[in-house]
Formats: sequence, structure tokens, C-alpha cells
Amino acid sequence: MNEYGEQRGINLSPRQAVADWTAVRANAVSFASITVTEGMNWTDEQAARQLVDAYRAGIHAGIRHYARPGAPQEQAKHLAQTGTRLGALVPGSLAPALDVGAEGIDDRFVKSWIKSLRQCAGIRRVLVYAPYEHWQRRLRPDKWADDEVVLWLVRHNGIPGRPGWFHSRLGLHQHGNGGGYGNDALVYPFTLADIVLRGR
Repeated sequence: MNEYGEQRGINLSPRQAVADWTAVRANAVSFASITVTEGMNWTDEQAARQLVDAYRAGIHAGIRHYARPGAPQEQAKHLAQTGTRLGALVPGSLAPALDVGAEGIDDRFVKSWIKSLRQCAGIRRVLVYAPYEHWQRRLRPDKWADDEVVLWLVRHNGIPGRPGWFHSRLGLHQHGNGGGYGNDALVYPFTLADIVLRGR
């Protein structure tokens, strides 16, 4: 846990897997984001098992989409359909995340993707995941980050919850790698309730 006593999290890139989710939960991990889709049509079919095992271990698991340039509406629809099929868009799940690490993803794409996902999935809360350098130079979240968007910053500085960059919607910090996946912490004053899906 970080100095505020908040829960730890992990995130999995495409094709990554956790062998023992019960052991992960025993290590005080309470939320996890699993990459299940990429672009307009790629789906990690093994992610379904990962989600089920994480849920059974008592972890608030959610899905993540790796964005590719172009067609944000179609990409949002792809994640919404996959998430619905996997049962990953229900209250208590970690909010769906958009990974914007690829070159060519800009503010216009992010804004359009969020709008489309909300329409397709019938949810409001969304996480947007990007490296520190992108938040500094490429992205302007004030153009699209409303009070149901939570920013997720990747900076491996080893200081959980203190990424060295500030935005009022910054709620998650990937501070390192361990166990084969990203290690995350909440950024004060955000809590677990701020990053999971609520009842409709």
C-alpha cells in the first residue's frame, strides 16, 4: 500500500497472464486492468479466463483497449462488445481503460473514443492510460477529461502514488514493474470507489 493506505493494483499488457490470482490478492492487490482488445478487431481470447480468476480471487478486474490510429468509434465498439460478452462492464468492475501509448493517438481520438464507448456500453466512467512523456507533451486532457474520466500515468520512479506530474483528474500511477506486469497505486485523494464502475 502507499502512504495513504490505499489499495494496490496491477495491469497486464496483451498476452500477459497471472498464474495465481489468489496469491496476487494475498499481496494486497485489489484492482487489475487486463488488456483484452487492440485496434478494430484483435481480441485476447485468454483474457476471459484471467478476468474470471481475478474476480474469484476478490479483485476488482477490468478491461483495457490498446488504441491504434484511426477509427476511434469502431475501436470503442469493439471493446464495448467484448466487455459485454465477458461480463466486464458491471458495477464493481474496474472501469474500462484506453491505452494511448501508440504513436498517432491524439486528443481528438481520445475524445471520440470516450464518447463512443459511453454510447455503446451505457457507462460513464473511463480510465485513460499513457506514459509520462505523453501527458507532458502530446495530450491535453482538459479537452476531454470530465469528472468521470480518470487519468493513469506510467512513470517508473518507484514512488507509488507520486508520479511527479499533476492534474486534477490524475488518479492512477504505474510506478514500476514486478511479477511480469505493471504495478499501480492510487494517487491521493482518489480512492478505489473512484475507479470502479457504479450501479446504473
